[in-house]
Amino acid sequence: MTALDLSSPVAVVGTGTMGQGIAQVALVAGHPVRLYDAVPGRAREAADAIGARLDRLVEKERLTAAERDTARARLLPVEDLAGLADCSLVVEAVLERLDVKQRLFREVEDVVGEDCLLATNTSSLSVTAVGGALRAPGRLVGLHFFNPAPLMPLVEVVSGFATDVTSATRAYETARAWGKTPVACADTPGFIVNRIARPFYAEAFAVYEAQAADPATIDAVLRESGGFRMGAFELTDLIGQDVNESVTRSVWESFFQDVRFTPSLAQRRLVESGRLGRKGGHGWYDYGDGAERPEPHTAEQAPPPAYVVAEGDLGPAAELLALIREAGIGVRGEEEDHGTRLVLPGGGQLVLADGQTSVEFRDVVYFDLALDYRRATRIALSASQDTSHTTLTEAIGLFQALGKDVSVIGDVPGMIVARTVARIVDLAHDAVAKGVATEEDIDTAMRLGVNYPLGPFEWSRSLGRGWAYDLLDDLHLRDPSGRYAPSLALYRHAYASEKREGTP
Repeated sequence: MTALDLSSPVAVVGTGTMGQGIAQVALVAGHPVRLYDAVPGRAREAADAIGARLDRLVEKERLTAAERDTARARLLPVEDLAGLADCSLVVEAVLERLDVKQRLFREVEDVVGEDCLLATNTSSLSVTAVGGALRAPGRLVGLHFFNPAPLMPLVEVVSGFATDVTSATRAYETARAWGKTPVACADTPGFIVNRIARPFYAEAFAVYEAQAADPATIDAVLRESGGFRMGAFELTDLIGQDVNESVTRSVWESFFQDVRFTPSLAQRRLVESGRLGRKGGHGWYDYGDGAERPEPHTAEQAPPPAYVVAEGDLGPAAELLALIREAGIGVRGEEEDHGTRLVLPGGGQLVLADGQTSVEFRDVVYFDLALDYRRATRIALSASQDTSHTTLTEAIGLFQALGKDVSVIGDVPGMIVARTVARIVDLAHDAVAKGVATEEDIDTAMRLGVNYPLGPFEWSRSLGRGWAYDLLDDLHLRDPSGRYAPSLALYRHAYASEKREGTP
């Protein structure tokens, strides 16, 4: 099954920001485009707005004046659904309510031909449920564009329970012909991106609710150590706290209140207070005139230790040994193989976040996971009230000698980046095991849809055998609510890797 022919008219119903964006994508690709909106005059206004965007593309030399003119000639606002009769694809981008979408598609089905492909741009509703109201639900597919649609490359192509393979394939190939990067997905709550991205927000909020760190510090660690483009607090302020919380709540309820997707009480209170983010001038941060952005907690300068003793394999943090040497600090004892830590001159230990807490041990400082320890500009450390001042000072001085800012946070298991990445990896393995999508499509979706520095499976491979499982297993022991219980899929992945390496 191939993409729609460019001569085939495409209709977009609903002419808000997303509807206009989808229409622009189809128009620039070369299709005749029909615009319809239930509010009289709205389709004409949308056509004018799209025309203005085409003018800007000409100014930026992304379109020629001739291409703009021919595109404008293909754009037609219509006053009623009968104007969509000759369309080969109808995409809806209307209110995110099941009854509204079902009623619309029943009306569209009475107008268009039997071979017309129907697509919903829903981000939170069941594609299966939307199609359940149709006489021929097999021709309904999800085409989930990301905002802004003309710029964001990803499109999730979602097959409902009744969607025909031919319909899904045609939608997939059409999205690709429009210059997008489509990924195939089964109809599951949150699809790929909104399902697997939940821990990015949830774990940041959990660390905050535990009073282990403030939003500015958590955001800085996620950016400067984790390699994420934005931290969870600033990103949800950009998205809108009400929008982000609504998606989280929808996924949680759709999974029958699965504890892994539990919404944040702190975010609920923020929404209830009307602090919805940038659009309202205040969210986690204040965006009012003259408001100063809070700075992340950064430790004062401390002297570096003269040496460290390396005991065992540091795993994902092994690169630290080269950085320590380059900083002129001695490294001793690498041949010893009875631990995965650095021992500091005062006798305290420096350990990569593993799901345990500092208070459980005599004198331990944990350090967080980094995407790339050489490029990271900030490292988070955690210690308990029982950790000696000498050990914490030596740990701070060590990372400062490597050119890193250091943020000291509370003694929370898994810290910030480590627990976030482990949970993302776990949800990704679980999604593949349940037939939601392939590993490749999940990696593509998370890189392109939310700008993750690595896809979950790329991260899983780079972190090594069993890393995510072991960390979550330790976290689960300390929080037996089920939130951190590693999935059976992640267990199988870790165990199979062990067997391949010859572990009894």
